[in-house]
Amino acid sequence: MGKPKEEVRQLLETLPDDASYEDIQYHIYVRQAIQHGIEAADRGELVDQEEIERRMAKWLRSRSNQLVA
Repeated sequence: MGKPKEEVRQLLETLPDDASYEDIQYHIYVRQAIQHGIEAADRGELVDQEEIERRMAKWLRSRSNQLVA
């Protein structure tokens, strides 16, 4: 990826002329989140599918217990 300032310039060129500040902020946020994810993957900081499913199941159980209580 290039420098952030240049990436924002390119991003602005792709958005419609009537894009709001919120639209622009959202697109910058998404691009930044993707970049952080790519960098984490490059560092080997990944969570495999089985671990995600285990965590989600645990979280869902805790949420359903809270709703019942």
